[in-house]
Amino acid sequence: MEARKDFFLKKQKRAGEKEHWNLIQKTNDDLLSPMFETGRSYYVVVAVLSLLVLAAAGAWTYQIKTGIGQSGLHPPIFWGVYIASFVFWVGVSHSGTFISGVLRISKAEWRRPITRIAELMTLFSIMVAALFIFVHLGRVWRFYYLIPYPNQRQIWPNFRSPLMWDAAAIFTYATSSLIYLYLPLIPDFALMRERVTGWRRPLYRVLALGWRGTQTEWRWLGMAMRIITILIVMVMISVHSIVGFDFAVSLVPGWHSTIIPPYFVVGAIHSGMATVVMGLYFVRKIYRLDGYIRLEHFDKMGKLMLLITLLWSYFYFVERQVVWYGKIPDEMTVLDSILYGPYAPQHWAMIAFNSVIPLIALSIPRFRRWPLGLMIVGILINIAMYIERILIIVPSLGHPRLPYAWGRYFPSWVELTILVGSFSFFLLLYVLAIKFVPMIAIWEEKEGILHGRYEER
Repeated sequence: MEARKDFFLKKQKRAGEKEHWNLIQKTNDDLLSPMFETGRSYYVVVAVLSLLVLAAAGAWTYQIKTGIGQSGLHPPIFWGVYIASFVFWVGVSHSGTFISGVLRISKAEWRRPITRIAELMTLFSIMVAALFIFVHLGRVWRFYYLIPYPNQRQIWPNFRSPLMWDAAAIFTYATSSLIYLYLPLIPDFALMRERVTGWRRPLYRVLALGWRGTQTEWRWLGMAMRIITILIVMVMISVHSIVGFDFAVSLVPGWHSTIIPPYFVVGAIHSGMATVVMGLYFVRKIYRLDGYIRLEHFDKMGKLMLLITLLWSYFYFVERQVVWYGKIPDEMTVLDSILYGPYAPQHWAMIAFNSVIPLIALSIPRFRRWPLGLMIVGILINIAMYIERILIIVPSLGHPRLPYAWGRYFPSWVELTILVGSFSFFLLLYVLAIKFVPMIAIWEEKEGILHGRYEER
């Protein structure tokens, strides 16, 4: 009787192991399929995005040859779409570091299908943000003034220039983000090394760094990931704080406030999370990954977005309320132009898209489990956050302390073309990346299956 029982137990165990193995193989096939399945529509999208990027490159070349005067910038408004875009893209780059970094530290199991999508967004958006520093320079061939190097003669660089702070912050953030993206890619590169053929196999062989999947290698990878995760979260907070210091340390009305750095950090996370939700929706929809990016992931992302929306609304209210209570004439001039003046339509649209609609929609549990609805909220939030960047820059610069110097600003066709090209460049990088790296970390998915901590599909 005991022998019969042992026989059935062993048979059940072998069946369970076989089912487990089949599930792992299915995970490999499903998550690698976007890299090998390429339809005609993919090439159409790549072609359209490439043309828009080329148009932006042509507009930038025209501006370099004819001068920065081709933009809409003029006294007293010397910051416009270029700096607003820089701040916006730095904010979007916080998507990966917050979503991936914080969730890794907290050991949230539901992060597994989200981390890779968010980490790629971090790297690509910081690349786009870095480009706007050079676009804004005008005389781009003098970029070396931005490089912080030993300066005994005190000629350059100007260490009090916010542009130099931004250059140092962006370089640090881009380097750490690249390392943070690359480390968890190594096991997946090793898997692709065995799956691909042709010219890509030698490339993946180099990128995999000889990974064999031994216990020692996994231990060192885990240690490296823990160290870089903690560092990347600290860098994330410091980078956007530095961007906030660009404004807070000046004496321009509307900028000189101690709340600006933390307000910028929360706003960056707000736009970054909205972008991640958009990415999740399109990757899930286009590549039919419903079994991996499930409704529960949208529900949890919706809860996080609701929390960040509450924080952003609080910071924005405090910033405006303090200015209103102080009644300093120069500050009130800027505030009045935003609340009741020529910038009021943009301001109230921003409040509706950034605060009112998300707070109402994300408070409904059924809405949070509607991927299309969450994607629409993400689009509205990003539109509002870009408007908010413009409203930070233009009204303050357009209303200096002397009324005779007041001015208005509208971007030229050169600025608008470069702006459209920047969004196209970001999307193009992402579309191309789909064919080179898995959008979902395969080893993390399999780790969840092997450890039994991730519910079966």
